[in-house]
Amino acid sequence: MTAQNSAILPPSIAVEGSAGRRGTLLASLGVVAFSLTFPATAWGLESFGPWSLVSLRSVLAAVIAAGFLLALRVPLPARAHWAGLAVVAAGVVVGFPLLTTLALQTSTTSHAAVVVGLLPLTTAALSALRTGVRPSRRFWAAALAGAAVVLAFTAAQSGGSLSAGDGYLFGALLVCAAGYTEGGRLARVLPGWQVIGWALVLCLPLSLAGSAAGLAYEPVHLTGHGLAGLVWAAAGSTFLGLYVWYRGMAEIGAPRASQLQLAQPLLTLVWSVALLGEHLSPAAPAAACAVLVCIAVTQRVK
Repeated sequence: MTAQNSAILPPSIAVEGSAGRRGTLLASLGVVAFSLTFPATAWGLESFGPWSLVSLRSVLAAVIAAGFLLALRVPLPARAHWAGLAVVAAGVVVGFPLLTTLALQTSTTSHAAVVVGLLPLTTAALSALRTGVRPSRRFWAAALAGAAVVLAFTAAQSGGSLSAGDGYLFGALLVCAAGYTEGGRLARVLPGWQVIGWALVLCLPLSLAGSAAGLAYEPVHLTGHGLAGLVWAAAGSTFLGLYVWYRGMAEIGAPRASQLQLAQPLLTLVWSVALLGEHLSPAAPAAACAVLVCIAVTQRVK
């Protein structure tokens, strides 16, 4: 019996470790996808107005999601899940895209990253309130240190000034954290792609109405950048990004997954230089190393 038990024990530990690594990888892929959202939105605004862009983005993502749901004959979620799906829809399908798009009309992507840098901390706090999980003091210390580094770096990038879009960005921060928290909870009982898929489908009537109204009242000037931004925001950020993000969050927990997003503002700044031609401060390597240290600490705290 002793030999048999010792033979069974290691595989279970290995599976747990493998699941943790897989969850971290999936959540990290989500962060990479999200880091392209602001540059893609800036491109999209070259062709569409803010209301048209957000609505079309949601419609295209919903069509992709509905295609997968129909092809795989996925049954409707249980009635108990619809309230949570509505929170996800309000936060990450409608609220965050709309508020950040409005903000990016007056803010640069680097300035917007100042507020987005607070998203991991906000998500962890809301998750603790929602699930009753209480991360350790060491976890919070590392999270606060990482948030401070991100805030200091991105504030320096934007000259420390506040833009007219800050109100939109703070609102986006809150609704997105709520959507992430609820989506992470639902991803424990539903596959991650179904969580975002049903949330997108739930918003489809509103998105179609918004698209019709936006296209009727906002000018459209089609460009290659504009179309590429729209497609990435819909397929990459909204569907694929949220799919891997929620799946990873379900495996490693919302507090730990949220801290991976400390790297998102820095990645966004890199894309801003490469895709939008914005200037990047020489302090970037030092800030990146400091943030990676904070991420490493949070990933080791149980």
